[in-house]
Amino acid sequence: MKYLIVGLGNIGEEYEKTRHNIGFDVVDLLAKDLNAEFEIQRHAFVTKAKLKGRTLIIIKPTTYMNLSGKAVKYWMNQENIKVENLLIVCDDLALPLGKLRMKLKGGDGNHNGLTSIIENIGHNKFSRLRYGIGNDFKRGYQSDFVLGKWKTEEMTVIKQKNDIAVDIIKSFCTIGPERTMTAFNNK
Repeated sequence: MKYLIVGLGNIGEEYEKTRHNIGFDVVDLLAKDLNAEFEIQRHAFVTKAKLKGRTLIIIKPTTYMNLSGKAVKYWMNQENIKVENLLIVCDDLALPLGKLRMKLKGGDGNHNGLTSIIENIGHNKFSRLRYGIGNDFKRGYQSDFVLGKWKTEEMTVIKQKNDIAVDIIKSFCTIGPERTMTAFNNK
């Protein structure tokens, strides 16, 4: 069985350690945990890893956030991934800092990466791991906040939650999304 795990973010040094790149950060940790290394391929940094008899194709799109759907659609087709085996890891302003929530479907929540994915695959019925980044910004400064670097006190929370995010992804691939939501969503 094959899974496509997609961490959303933006490529480039200026985006490293920003709130919007939490998807990249989580899949970097997943790859490290599974002893896999990324290499540049079409539309994404890609690695493959094994987990309990399953193959995980882990990608970080190089298309920038607003065109993430192009990479997702390409790799779903390239690897013949069923939509139920697709998991998107992304930041979420609507959740408190460090809150992790898995969903089986839903809207884009004004997230440009999710908007692009929905447009490219033609529906919103795919799993996503939403990672709360909080919403501590003044009105009109959402973009600055999302693209801003983590504060020291925020990093303390994020470092604690990143390992749980990796566990959620592994659970998704081994016991399925419903049991994973039961196990992790209310923690």
